[in-house]
Amino acid sequence: MKLRLESTFGAGLAIVLLAGPARADAPDAWISTKAKITLLTTDGVSVTTVNVDTVNGRVTLHGQVKSESEKDRAEAAVARVAGVKSVQNLLQVVPQGERPTLKVADGAIKRNLEAAFEADPALSGVKVSSVNNGVALLSGKTLDLAHKLRAIEVAWAVQGVQRVASEILTAETSAPSSGKEKP
Repeated sequence: MKLRLESTFGAGLAIVLLAGPARADAPDAWISTKAKITLLTTDGVSVTTVNVDTVNGRVTLHGQVKSESEKDRAEAAVARVAGVKSVQNLLQVVPQGERPTLKVADGAIKRNLEAAFEADPALSGVKVSSVNNGVALLSGKTLDLAHKLRAIEVAWAVQGVQRVASEILTAETSAPSSGKEKP
């Protein structure tokens, strides 16, 4: 019986070790990346020049939003990211009237997005599923979470994009990430 317990324990330990760190103990870089993706893809949150700093699971948000309610939604969305212990919200409220906006036709946005992804070989698996009223829906596959974030940031940089929604899969997770996902 003792031998069986030890081998069962050993098998269990091997499974735990192979599974990697639990999300509650996620590395700070992983938490920051997931938080950025969450901020850039959450419906009703228009964060610009976003910066996310994470130290020991404690996240600090920097950037701009249009309203106090957006600021609150951004904080709540990041707080749901696995591994986040606390959120310090330093987002600044900058009303829409103070930001320049440019209306660009959806067809032009889609062409510019496709050109941006074609120009970056690391993002060759990312596709533009649609653009509707400036909302870009991305799909396809990237190598990892960092490349997924890069694709979303590239999309945000395209003139006329008002919001980015993501159904991009990563080789790490093989699961899509939408703006409504609880990371």
